[in-house]
Amino acid sequence: MRIDGVFSGGGIKALSLIGAVEAAEDKGLSFERVAGTSAGALMAALVKAGYRASELKEIIDGLDFRKFLDKSHTFLPVPFTNWLKLYWKLGLFKGDYLENWVAALLANRGIVTFADIPEGSLKIIASDISRGRLIVLPDDLEEYGLLPERFPIARAVRMSCSLPYFFYPIKLFNRVGQKSYIVDGGVLSNFPMWLFQRKDRIPVRPVLGFQLSSYLNDHIPAHYVKNAFDLFRALFETMMQAHDNRYIDAYDARDIIFMPVKQVSVIDFQLSSEAKNELYQFGYERAEQFLQGWINEKTYPSYKNRA
Repeated sequence: MRIDGVFSGGGIKALSLIGAVEAAEDKGLSFERVAGTSAGALMAALVKAGYRASELKEIIDGLDFRKFLDKSHTFLPVPFTNWLKLYWKLGLFKGDYLENWVAALLANRGIVTFADIPEGSLKIIASDISRGRLIVLPDDLEEYGLLPERFPIARAVRMSCSLPYFFYPIKLFNRVGQKSYIVDGGVLSNFPMWLFQRKDRIPVRPVLGFQLSSYLNDHIPAHYVKNAFDLFRALFETMMQAHDNRYIDAYDARDIIFMPVKQVSVIDFQLSSEAKNELYQFGYERAEQFLQGWINEKTYPSYKNRA
């Protein structure tokens, strides 16, 4: 069955998305359109490029996540350098390794720009904090004088993954030369289910959401803040979990696989192979359990005739 998929952000926790996608594949589901925010945008792009979950697990198993923490070279003392980066660059890490890594994976499938995939088949969320607005890529690129068909998908993923203060933001300029700083889409919408699912119309295909948190805000665990690092982590985990969940009602929840990963933080870049496997397995088990009933519900005639 062909479906549309929406993937939430969640940093390193997004490894559970791979397990969930594998469960969907085992149930005979394939993705027509995909959308995502932050790590979910990365997942959406790779799924649209044709990567299967088994391939993604193999890629991730051989990856050292610490390479994503690419600092610029300097001879200054590290603590002083970090403060300079935050002040002038607005982040600690460049994000170039991430973008180049994504670009290489996409290029292996013959994909560079949005022109290399069917129009409308991939939507990526980012945040323009200069203008105070959410942007959907590639739809909103023309507002910045950019042609969607020439814009690299890897750069769009990089924009969506730019955690404030963590990775350098991306600069874009509108048609009159005004500068905008583009950061992580999770600032404004970490789970853009609304892109494909609207209550005022029946979707062409079933829409399936992959959400890396619990259903309902009162299930979100408390954050214990003792230092600046704890505050940073609590800030972004709250940002990514609480905002969109507030607007998920029982109707939406029928089409969402909730995967409340608790054992790792969004910026835990030193996971062991065992921890990675636990995340894969957790996602697979949650999705398999959910999909048993969901697929039967979605195979009624109105969807069959539209698909």
